[in-house]
Amino acid sequence: MSEQKAREALAALPFFAGRDVSGATLTRLGGLTNLVYRVGLGDEVYCLRLPGAGTEAYIDRKVEAINARAAAAAGVSPPVLATDEGGLMLSAFIEGATTLSPEGFRSIPGAVARAGATLRRLHDSGESFAFRFELFAMIDEYLAVLAKLGAQLPEGYHDVVAEAGAVREALAAHPLPLAPCHCDPLCENFIDTGARMWIVDWEYSGMNDPMWDLGDVSVEGGFDAAQDEELLAAYFGGPAGAADRGRMVLYKAMCDLLWTLWGLIQHANGNPVDDFWAYAVNRFERCKRLMAEPDFARHLDAVRRG
Repeated sequence: MSEQKAREALAALPFFAGRDVSGATLTRLGGLTNLVYRVGLGDEVYCLRLPGAGTEAYIDRKVEAINARAAAAAGVSPPVLATDEGGLMLSAFIEGATTLSPEGFRSIPGAVARAGATLRRLHDSGESFAFRFELFAMIDEYLAVLAKLGAQLPEGYHDVVAEAGAVREALAAHPLPLAPCHCDPLCENFIDTGARMWIVDWEYSGMNDPMWDLGDVSVEGGFDAAQDEELLAAYFGGPAGAADRGRMVLYKAMCDLLWTLWGLIQHANGNPVDDFWAYAVNRFERCKRLMAEPDFARHLDAVRRG
C-alpha cells in the first residue's frame, strides 16, 4: 500500500511531467515517521520522502522546504528537486554513501570529525532558515499537542522542566549569535562518503544556538568523552573554551527533555515503527541522570560566566 502511494506521488509530480515513471524501481529506506524511498529511473536516482501520518500537527512543511533548499545552497545537503505543500519531497540521491548509526560513528575513521566540520560549514554559511527553533517555546507547544491528544507524561516531567529554568537563565546570560541549525541531528540524518559528510531531513531545522547541534548529535550517537573531544576539535579547529563546552553539555540534557515529548506524541499517534513510550521514558531518565551529575553544575556555571 505504501509503495503504491509512492508510485502515485511520482506520477503526479510536475518534475516528471511527460515521462513514464511506472517502471521506476523503489527501495524502502529508513525513517521513524515518514516513508522514504530510493527511486531508480533508468540511469537516474532520486530520494522520495512522503510525510508520515499526523506529522502536520507539529511540522511546518513550507518552512522545511525553504530550509532544505538553504542547506543545499550551503553545500551540506543534497539538492532539493521538488516539494509540495503536503510535505512530499524529491531530492538528489547520494550514491556510495553510508547512513550513519552510533556504531558507524564509532567504527568509521574520521566520521565524527567530518560531522563536526559539516556542522561548522552549515553554521558559518550565512544562510537564513525560516524558523526560530526556541527550545522552551517548543516544549510548551509539544505539551499542548499532548494535552489535545490526552496523552500521559512520565512522572516528574514538569518538575524537571522547572529545574531547567536555571539552564534557561544561564544560556540567556551570554547568548551566541543564531545560526542555521539542523536541530535534529540523529545519526541516521548523516550520510558519509568517507570523503564528505552530508546531512538530510530538515523537518525541525531553524535558526538556533549552534551548540544545540553539537550537544544533540553527541547524545544521539552515544558519544564517549573521546568522541566529544573529536567533535569539538573538528568544529572549533582546536580546543573548545569552557563556555562553549558547557553549552554543549547543557544542550545534551535539554535535547533529551524536548525529544521525550516528541516520543510521547509518536506514542499517542500510534506510530508502529518503535516502542515510543519506552523511547520517551529512556530519554527522560537520561536527562535526569545528566542533570544530577556534579559536572553539570560546573558546566552550568561556566555558561553563566560566559
